[in-house]
Amino acid sequence: MSVVEQYARAHIVTDEDVDRLDRDAVPVVLRYDPDSDPRAVRIDLPGPHEWTFDRELLEEGLRAPAGSGEVRVWPCGRVQAVVEFHSEQGVSVVQFETKTIMRFLRRTYMATAPIAS
Repeated sequence: MSVVEQYARAHIVTDEDVDRLDRDAVPVVLRYDPDSDPRAVRIDLPGPHEWTFDRELLEEGLRAPAGSGEVRVWPCGRVQAVVEFHSEQGVSVVQFETKTIMRFLRRTYMATAPIAS
């Protein structure tokens, strides 16, 4: 099975620097490796910030608030979704266009679809 990697742009807000809102989108990498864990996705934020969590959580969060603990996902209006990451260093809130996440999820399911013979 092949790895799915999608580059995206997102807006990031952290509680480490509340006065700063990244007005410009920053590069983010969405990654899915079915050989490593067919149920997990990874989001790499700028710097040494990498989060791995359940793919189903990402999908559920596009429709309604989902998750608890370290990762939470929810829709934000009609065209955006928010992924919130909690760690000992603080909270990072990442805002994506919903279509970006939907495209990524579609590609992950295509990567794991059974091949017709």
